[in-house]
Amino acid sequence: MYTPGWDQGPLASSESSDFSGNTYLSHGAGISPRTYSKGQSQKRPANRDDFDGPNQFLEKPSSNIGSTHDRDLPQVPTNLFVQEQDNVLSQVNDRLSQCAFDFMAKYQFPIPLEPDKRPVQVPSDREWTEWVYLLKRLATKRRIPARVLYNGQIKQFVTVLENSLEMRHAAKHQSRPIKDDRNVLQLISAGLQVAKILKDANCMEFMDSLYIQTESLIRERKANPGCMS
Repeated sequence: MYTPGWDQGPLASSESSDFSGNTYLSHGAGISPRTYSKGQSQKRPANRDDFDGPNQFLEKPSSNIGSTHDRDLPQVPTNLFVQEQDNVLSQVNDRLSQCAFDFMAKYQFPIPLEPDKRPVQVPSDREWTEWVYLLKRLATKRRIPARVLYNGQIKQFVTVLENSLEMRHAAKHQSRPIKDDRNVLQLISAGLQVAKILKDANCMEFMDSLYIQTESLIRERKANPGCMS
């Protein structure tokens, strides 16, 4: 059984810094200086709202710019039926769950036992959102060594996972608005990136094939718009 070595180094801090400005700018008003004593701590309390401190308001746009923002948005191509979209996104969702399951099994990463959930025996025992949460927790706790990811992209790992989170929402919520063609292809591409960073060649091939099939169907519908009716 392969057990990866853990990097026990401390987490890199990504705390957001305080506002660098120490002045308050109100819309249409001058600058009112706000000084701090030299020894006074400027660290925000944990429960402080960022907007309680110094703020800046941008000038309102001219009437010409404002009118362009108020006009109707252009229509983007939508050639897939909602059932076809659901089918595509469900395939991506299920295949990503399998990808995460295989990754966890291969490297023997721990899965916390929860009293309200069954132990994981098959990929569908956890929803994709739960797999994402688990992988993100392992990454932020430095339980996943960079060497097991594609090109050691541990810093990009969480972002790649989060980009795929809409997959489950899109596949499971039937009341959602229909998606445009580019958005559907984008979600398949997000799934492919997850497979790539987890170094799952079979999953990558599946996502690539699904992308090509879906794109081909969209092109066919564009060429024969009558088939949408």
